[in-house]
Amino acid sequence: MRVLMFGWEFPPHISGGLGTASYGLTKGMAALDDLEVIFVIPKAWGDEDQSMIRLIGANKVPVAFKKIYYHGARKPVDQIEISSKVVPYTDPDEFWKIVSSEETGQKVVIQTNNEGMVDFSGKYGPNLLEEIYKYSVVASIIAEENEFDIIHAHDWLTYPAGIAARQVSGKPLVIHVHATDFDRSGGSVNPDVYRIEKSGMDAADKIITVSNLTRDIVINKYNIHPDKVETVYNAVEPLSMSHDIFINKGFDEKVVTFLGRITLQKGPEYFIEAAYKVLKAMHNVRFVMAGSGDMMERMMRRAASLKITDRFHFTGFLKGRDVFTMLAMSDVYIMPSVSEPFGISPLEAMQSNVPVIISKQSGVAEILTHAVKTDFWDIDAMADAIYGILNYPALASEFIKNGKEEVIRMKWDNSARHVKDIYERVIWKK
Repeated sequence: MRVLMFGWEFPPHISGGLGTASYGLTKGMAALDDLEVIFVIPKAWGDEDQSMIRLIGANKVPVAFKKIYYHGARKPVDQIEISSKVVPYTDPDEFWKIVSSEETGQKVVIQTNNEGMVDFSGKYGPNLLEEIYKYSVVASIIAEENEFDIIHAHDWLTYPAGIAARQVSGKPLVIHVHATDFDRSGGSVNPDVYRIEKSGMDAADKIITVSNLTRDIVINKYNIHPDKVETVYNAVEPLSMSHDIFINKGFDEKVVTFLGRITLQKGPEYFIEAAYKVLKAMHNVRFVMAGSGDMMERMMRRAASLKITDRFHFTGFLKGRDVFTMLAMSDVYIMPSVSEPFGISPLEAMQSNVPVIISKQSGVAEILTHAVKTDFWDIDAMADAIYGILNYPALASEFIKNGKEEVIRMKWDNSARHVKDIYERVIWKK
């Protein structure tokens, strides 16, 4: 079985959990017999690991003068090469007017470079809608020029690409919901993003969610039939780099770490308030907020107003080895997310022998036993849990020992086998 898989990022160029999860699942799938993955991303940089899969960068696919199919179009339309700087369709209303039409009946203009290829930033910039649109155009060409049995699209950014590939090939489409805009926005949903998510869910033959929490959102907020939605839990990569990391903190104090995007979804303000309560009860502890995001400046100001900046540190965004170095320094890891579809970072912390505190509003809470679970808003419970783990070594040791044993059993191979089973059922049904 050959899978045409659409993602948005791929290691080492990742900015969060989406890239980590996509890569882990893909590695697990590549290890299975009779399963081959063609993984497509908007921009290939050339340093990605392609030992297990075939990687295609949409920015490396010639599109000039080729017939393409639009998402929503029933007939092929001409793709023409533009050498001058023509402004692409970036307005959301115009974008949806084009991609939702039954048949365009006109030529489509997108800008290509001198080699007849479409340029992508591969990032989450201000022209994201434009890049999503361009990605779907190139996806139709990739689908036309490759043989495969099923399409798999990761998260809303790639749903239009998956739909375009489905319409060209007639092959079934599976979409993978790693998060919804209800998670990211805290309820203030962007209507353009919602439309993309809803159109992907409606077009898909099967929807995979990363937790039952997310499954419930898909069913209730997007009006999707429950039979169409199935949960496949994420896993964690076996830890290898921690073995050669030796940390000398240089100070005899405890460290409590928040590691993630500093955004509304991740609950950074609850971490700061809990830290303030703990620091009123003990002083030999430091708090670290490792990450970046739109709330970072606001969190700095809040820490300053509480007069805890001498005990509170902001590291900025960490990745790769730096993540595990930070975890190796930590005595407690906390994820106080307001709405977390899954949450891989607590698993990485448990692998690194760090006790974890997670919010009950996270998907990973559905499968973890040896973790402290609190409501994201309950800063008293969070503070009590932090204080207890830091001051009772026997309690911390119990969480470390049992947590490590628990997380070792969470393998991407198991998730991959579950996904393969879904593929087979979808193809057989077709």
